[in-house]
Amino acid sequence: MYRFQTYQVFPAIPEPLSFLETLSRNIWWCWQKDAIELFRRINPRLWRESKRNPLAFLTLVSQERLEELAKDNSFLAHQKRVKDRFEKRVLHPIDRSKGPYGMENVIGYFSMEFGIHESLPLYAGGLGMLAGDHLKAASNLTLPLMGMGLLYRKAYFKQILDHEGWQQEQYPETDLYHLPVEKVTDDTGNDLIISIPGGTMGDIQAMVWKLSVGRIPLYLLDTNLPENSAEIREITSRLYAGEYSVRLSQEVVLGIGGMRAFQAMGKCPQVCHLNEGHAAFATIERLAQIMTTYSVDLKTAFEIVPRTTVFTTHTPVAAGHDEFPVDRVKPYLAGYEKIFGIGIDEIVSWGQPSGSGPYAPLSMVVLALRLSRFCNGVSELHGKIARRMWTHIWPRRPEDEIPISHITNGVHLPSYISLELSQLFEQYIGPEWYLQQRNEENANRIDEIYDEELWRAHEMCRLRLVRNCREMMVQQYGRRNAALTIMEDIASVLDPDALTIAFARRFATYKRAHLLFHDPARLEAILNNEKFPVQFIFSGKAHPRDNEGKAIIKRIIDFARNSALRHRIIFLEDYDPHIARHLVQGADVWLNTPRRPLEACGTSGMKASINGVLNVSTLDGWWCEGYSKALGWKIGNGEEYSDAGYQDALESQALYNILENDVIPCFYHRKNGGVSAKWLRMMKESMKMAFKYFNSHRMLREYEHRFYFSANNNFRNLLENNTEKAKQLVFQRNRLKSLWSGITVSPPVRHSSGPFRVGQLIPVTVVVRLGELQPEEVDVELYNGQQKSLDSIPSGEKLTMTVQENMGHGEYLYAGTINCNAAGRFGFTARVLPRGDAWVKYTPELLTWSE
Repeated sequence: MYRFQTYQVFPAIPEPLSFLETLSRNIWWCWQKDAIELFRRINPRLWRESKRNPLAFLTLVSQERLEELAKDNSFLAHQKRVKDRFEKRVLHPIDRSKGPYGMENVIGYFSMEFGIHESLPLYAGGLGMLAGDHLKAASNLTLPLMGMGLLYRKAYFKQILDHEGWQQEQYPETDLYHLPVEKVTDDTGNDLIISIPGGTMGDIQAMVWKLSVGRIPLYLLDTNLPENSAEIREITSRLYAGEYSVRLSQEVVLGIGGMRAFQAMGKCPQVCHLNEGHAAFATIERLAQIMTTYSVDLKTAFEIVPRTTVFTTHTPVAAGHDEFPVDRVKPYLAGYEKIFGIGIDEIVSWGQPSGSGPYAPLSMVVLALRLSRFCNGVSELHGKIARRMWTHIWPRRPEDEIPISHITNGVHLPSYISLELSQLFEQYIGPEWYLQQRNEENANRIDEIYDEELWRAHEMCRLRLVRNCREMMVQQYGRRNAALTIMEDIASVLDPDALTIAFARRFATYKRAHLLFHDPARLEAILNNEKFPVQFIFSGKAHPRDNEGKAIIKRIIDFARNSALRHRIIFLEDYDPHIARHLVQGADVWLNTPRRPLEACGTSGMKASINGVLNVSTLDGWWCEGYSKALGWKIGNGEEYSDAGYQDALESQALYNILENDVIPCFYHRKNGGVSAKWLRMMKESMKMAFKYFNSHRMLREYEHRFYFSANNNFRNLLENNTEKAKQLVFQRNRLKSLWSGITVSPPVRHSSGPFRVGQLIPVTVVVRLGELQPEEVDVELYNGQQKSLDSIPSGEKLTMTVQENMGHGEYLYAGTINCNAAGRFGFTARVLPRGDAWVKYTPELLTWSE
């Protein structure tokens, strides 16, 4: 075979259009409606054919067309408008000298995937889309954040359905020349390449690429280098590789390699945010970097790294978290033995549950939890589930005190809102309305939009959705060589005026796409109602190894083959952000049927809400917080069942009832041929809800105020004066651990007899033996709350007790008071915790309850 040397020829952009090249190399354009339209107006057909990828698109535009546009005053004026906004929002320098962070990019955000736009195949699903929205919002809010991920040479997979409706997967190669990435170079101008321990494979060499997301740099690691073996080159070949050995290598490259890449670029973050457990190995490399950079020992580094690390978990199912056999993990971490001065078994134990033994798998979530002070789930319900899942990390701690909070996800509104509604928002709220979401008054201006304007805008979106669905269906059936009669029939699927319900998401069984098909006859009656027509659009991918998910897709395809239903129910192949945008903008109803409590958050319904699409969903994930009868419908009342079959049967009937008795009558309740006034009121309430509460700007501000500020301050305080504060914390921890076993707490004594009445005070004392520890080193608390069983207080009240008497020999009498502020059966006890910040207070072994 000949050895060809490759090169890429780019178009000769006329000087008046030179900004197009700048714009195409920063993905900022993808959430700017005016910038998207700038590209599209050059040649709408080529823009579609290029899959809306500016770099690929510009190579298709003829030189004649470019020369023509260079003299087109209208186009040049449009370009100037976009350029002015780009310079203001991307290039204009930010003075951070007086801010809380200083001048550096101090927050490192690690994620296995980033869903920024369909032209960047670096994502698989909701986790990646959330990460992409995180970066976009950080750019809008000028946060000093930088992303770290992997550069995959193949997309997650392209979904194709065969003649039987069974999902097939293809993994197309990504053309790097059509991605807006650039190589990062070192001080000598050479490609920046880092080395990562590869275990039995030998060292892994990874190149660093940079992708600009507005103001935010996203760095991507690539192992597909000639100097690597074929096995190593495959590490970054495919997202979420099925082989656990490749998956482990990917997570080593992301975590350890990501930290080394930051260090090599001189951009060591002061705060690290781990988006899921995939990047947990970053904490181990960060310990090593802190030790070598600041000349401290491991115990001191252990006081610094967790207090400056944020960990977000997205998965409420234990089986969804990565675990790896210790014999496979140890070779990757062996090099840290010398740096840390401890054995490999102790290093690995950081990721093993307490008491699990030396051969237990290493859990990436356990490792992340053990080395992160700031931990959160992604909705209020998910935070509760996460605390329940990981109680064993903090034994003897009440569930409500497990240090995992929640920050509910939000979506980047300008990335998903329709052009028509964006224009209405500009008219009624103001230019760059998406930067003004913190002002509740702005959300209320949505009420001022004329009903006729809002409905006309929505009908345009539904019409566009139907047109695109027809085009995609023709392409799908054309690939299967369908008969001409079927092709003609498919070209007219869906009714632009009918109530349109969308179900689009990953086809995991717990998401229950099959719920709608529990009673086929009842569903057929809904679909065939000529007076009140209803139509359904399904889309989504099943995991390549999830045959149950694939079977659900096939069931939908088989149902839709009925010639009497073919126009009313369709399945769109290869779900991606482009299809998602059309669906969340053009559907009337967004259907979501997960089995509670298995949906951590689920952000697609938020994207639908900002477009005035009404949600019908089980009370799971974000909908527990978003639901109101003024803006949508709930399936069930949040019940949880042990019998999944019974739950499905019950909730499928509830779904049919909601559709037949509430949704359909509300949509078609129109007087004098107009529109449904109630439906429009609900649309506005839905839009206001998303605008105020479920946007990525609110989410990021919450991360900033609750986590980033504190973590950044911790980094500075712990490192100043030659890490004096960190060393004090080491001394404190060592002292507490060595003396804690000497603590005993006698049963508390109440000094008032019952029965008690609301408003009464109960004095309580307890004798605490502290041994060599002093009262100022601990907190003694009364733990009081309503009892659900003899040994269970689900949510207790913590009441601080004070020293009343030094009884000598390390014994102290503590006193406190219980306020009977409600009727019921209550219980109380006493306990001792270490005094200090949360990282000290929640040390698992430092907790003693009353005997």
